[in-house]
Amino acid sequence: MVVGVIGAGTMGSGIAQAFAQTDGFEVRLCDIKEEFAAGGKAKIEKGLSKLVAKEKMTQEDADKILGRIKTGLKGICSDCDLIVEAAFEDLKVKQDTFKELQGIVPKECIFTSNTSSLSITEIGKGLDRPLIGMHFFNPAARMKLIEVIKGQDTPDDIYEKIVKISEEIGKTPVRINEAPGFAVNRILIPMINEAINVLDAGTASAEDIDIAMQLGCNHPMGPLHLGDYIGLDICLAIMNVIYEGTDKDPKYKPAPLLEKKVAERKLGCKSGEGFFTY
Repeated sequence: MVVGVIGAGTMGSGIAQAFAQTDGFEVRLCDIKEEFAAGGKAKIEKGLSKLVAKEKMTQEDADKILGRIKTGLKGICSDCDLIVEAAFEDLKVKQDTFKELQGIVPKECIFTSNTSSLSITEIGKGLDRPLIGMHFFNPAARMKLIEVIKGQDTPDDIYEKIVKISEEIGKTPVRINEAPGFAVNRILIPMINEAINVLDAGTASAEDIDIAMQLGCNHPMGPLHLGDYIGLDICLAIMNVIYEGTDKDPKYKPAPLLEKKVAERKLGCKSGEGFFTY
């Protein structure tokens, strides 16, 4: 099977690796510029080199994975059986990406989106084929979970095909009916948002909130560190999707301190500062 991954950032490169490390899959890793796509493959190569150095993988296996990944612009997807879109989390960007791909890929090519919160039905409006959600989790090459999200127009046979493909690449798919935030983010992001409210209220320090959740709930990472890791801008965007999608239910209103951090561009790990300094 030939899989086109659209977007060579952190998620896209991880998704490309997830497919390429499974026999029987070839990958077309694409971005808006060829150098961006090449950079995504270089990121994969760097990660594999670390595994080889730690003797967790042979150089031969690393070379096989890299050999299955071809990089370039969307035009290289002309022979794809499956598209996984991992572009910027913006409805219009995703809609425009799929509309462009319609004129490139075969008619039988399946369209999937890695969106973390946007409506599958809305993204797929006006397309010449149904759309389905295939939501990987970061780091995509290692995390086992995939949310397989059915939109209003997604046929059952496509749903079952994506469940099967997810299993073939060693993942555990969970079946999700479309809803704001789907399942994981509908639970996780409001938890992070509430931790921010607890911090803003002066109930406990950021360090103590995280320690409390790690030791009291056996979480591997505290919610504020996790928010920093995900990216506070992404957390805010998902909270807004859930808030708007639930008719502005006040329990999903974004925390004022979260909005303040994003306005100040203190986005977490990627900016060097969020609720902690990196």
